[in-house]
Amino acid sequence: MLWIIVILIAVVLIVGPSAWVKFTLKRYATERRDLSGTGGELAMHLVKRFELNDVKVETTQEGQDHFDYGQHVVRLSPSVFNGRSLTAVAVAAHEVGHAIAHEKKQKISHLSSRYLPFAHAARKITAGLLVGWPAISMLLHLPYAVPLHALVVGLSGLLAVIVQLAILPEEWDASFNKALPILREGNYIAQEDLPKVKKILTACAMTYVAAALIKVLFVWRWFKR
Repeated sequence: MLWIIVILIAVVLIVGPSAWVKFTLKRYATERRDLSGTGGELAMHLVKRFELNDVKVETTQEGQDHFDYGQHVVRLSPSVFNGRSLTAVAVAAHEVGHAIAHEKKQKISHLSSRYLPFAHAARKITAGLLVGWPAISMLLHLPYAVPLHALVVGLSGLLAVIVQLAILPEEWDASFNKALPILREGNYIAQEDLPKVKKILTACAMTYVAAALIKVLFVWRWFKR
């Protein structure tokens, strides 16, 4: 009985953040004609306002909003780029917040450039081990072992969570040191909408941590084999 309770608590802690992030972003995605523009228009306006001369604003796949610091591009989902909602405006401001930090070479922006390449390399190594396991098993005369596969997947997932937690201060900076002051002081949103925007910006900051936590659950698939 105790193990069941522990497992349920673990699942809630892992799935809960992702569910809350998705719920929050969707909740405030309703079109608001009282807003002065779309997320894409706001992003382009802010890029010009803060003189981010090398930064472009483009659309990307739905749910893949990010600032590409290598290409100097703010990439927004179609629903954010074309949307006139609190979610669209907040997400756009959050991503431009990242652009400001990177283009102005602020110290906080070094976190992602320092840790993300390491995370990408670890992910490739993990994928290589999983795909190449039959060959490794044949060469080393090792039997197929579900627990070993589960261990590799689990460690990979935990590593992703650790990396995203290390980068979390940068996400928080983009939301609450950049986006929120910009939206509030620039009167881009009404004062009564600020509590809602704070929730959206919290969801923006937690997006990658929540996604990384969900990947940890993949370890259970290997025990079904």
